[in-house]
Amino acid sequence: MTSENTKVYTHEFIDIRGSNRANYVHHMTANWSPIAQEERDQLCYGVWGVIGTTGRWPQVVNMWEEDGFDGLAAGLEHETKSATFQDPKLAKWWEEAATYRSGGLDRVIVPTPWSPTISQLCADGIRGDVYTHEMVKVPRGTARDFLEIVAAEAVPVFEPFGWKLIGAFRTALADDSECILLWAIESMQAWAELEKAATFGGSVERWRKRLFEVSESNGRFLMRDAPLAPLRLGRQPSRADRHEGWADL
Repeated sequence: MTSENTKVYTHEFIDIRGSNRANYVHHMTANWSPIAQEERDQLCYGVWGVIGTTGRWPQVVNMWEEDGFDGLAAGLEHETKSATFQDPKLAKWWEEAATYRSGGLDRVIVPTPWSPTISQLCADGIRGDVYTHEMVKVPRGTARDFLEIVAAEAVPVFEPFGWKLIGAFRTALADDSECILLWAIESMQAWAELEKAATFGGSVERWRKRLFEVSESNGRFLMRDAPLAPLRLGRQPSRADRHEGWADL
């Protein structure tokens, strides 16, 4: 039984320039995450590359674990109080990051109390060979209720296929109508088996019908985590993981 999760998370969709996805994910995990840990108490929850056949490409999904809204506020204050709206000390980091990405879209998301933190996931040895990112639109004001339905009704259906729900979130700063589910899947074939059952009828059909009742739309795509992502390493990225030229930061 995990303790209640009181963190909040920064969730980012990042559009990559050309063939720079590998460069970008290394820059985020090895060069940024150690700074974030030391200066902002911000932990890397995950950095994934979207598998293009199933979603937008070339795209990366980043998630950062903040110490509640107080921790997020402190981090935003630290980041944006200068005239450039960026931490001047990180000018070199921003300059390199800009060569790898063209833009993105961020949101603040709030976990269910029973969602494990990244430290709990690493301690338990949880990881997937592949991950599924699912976004669900629900009627306004019902996001909390929907996530409890997922725990009670979807998880028992998905787990026998080798899918584990590692995070269930609702989007903040909005009208409580958007949810994000993250599933760790034991293999690509395990993903295929569930999708077949959902598409052609079978044990997943009951959940599909229930999903249509309680949501307005949904969609999911596949991701693989970066080489230095916490769920792959079993720990947070460290300064020792940095490439040459960043050891002095």
